[in-house]
Amino acid sequence: MLPSVAVIASFSLVVGLLTVTPGLDTALVLRSAAVGGRRRAFGVIAGIQTGTLIWGFLAAIGVSALLLASAQLYDVIRLIGAAYLIWMGGRMLWSTIHGTRAAASSSGPIGDDSFFSGWRQGALTNLLNPKMGAFYVAILPQFIPESAPHLMWGLTLAGVHVLLGTAWLSALALVAQRFSRWLQRRKVARTIDGVTGTVLIGFGVGVAMEGAPR
Repeated sequence: MLPSVAVIASFSLVVGLLTVTPGLDTALVLRSAAVGGRRRAFGVIAGIQTGTLIWGFLAAIGVSALLLASAQLYDVIRLIGAAYLIWMGGRMLWSTIHGTRAAASSSGPIGDDSFFSGWRQGALTNLLNPKMGAFYVAILPQFIPESAPHLMWGLTLAGVHVLLGTAWLSALALVAQRFSRWLQRRKVARTIDGVTGTVLIGFGVGVAMEGAPR
C-alpha cells in the first residue's frame, strides 16, 4: 500500500519549505547555471536529487539510523564532507583573486561544463552531507506507519522530495540562464565565484564544527 494523498501532501509541505529555503544546493545550482552553463547546471540538479533518493533509501532500510547511532562514523563522513566543501570554496576564491574562472579548468573543483561533471559534483555534495541522513531519519518515521512497507513508503516519499527539488532548482537554473550573458562577464563571473566560494567555505566550516547529533 502506497502513502495516501493526505500523507504525501503533508510530507510535501515539510520538504517543500526545506527545498525553497536558500542553502548549499541553491548556491551550487545558481553558480553552475550562471557561469558553467545549462548542461552543467542540470547535471548538478540531477546529482543532488540522486543523493536525495539514496538518502531516502538508506533511511527507509535503517542505514541512516546506524550512521546516527555511531558518533565515530558520523564524524568521519562529516569531516570528509566539510573538507570537500572547503576545498571547492577555496578553489573558487583562488580563481577570484587570480582572475581565472574555476569552471574553465578541468582540474578545478568544478571540472568541465558537462552534464556528468555537474552530476558528480551535486551527488558528492549531497551524499557527503550527513545532515541529509539526520533529516530523513527524523522525518520519515513521522509519515510511515509501523505496519506499512518502509522501503516502498520511504522511496515514494523521497521521490516526492526529488520532484519538488527538481522543479524548484530547475526554475532557478532557467532564470539564471536568462541572464547568463551578463553573468558570464569576467568581473561578474569572478564576483559569483567569490560569493559562492565564501558560502561553500561557510557551510564547510559549519559542518566541521558541528558535533554528531545525540
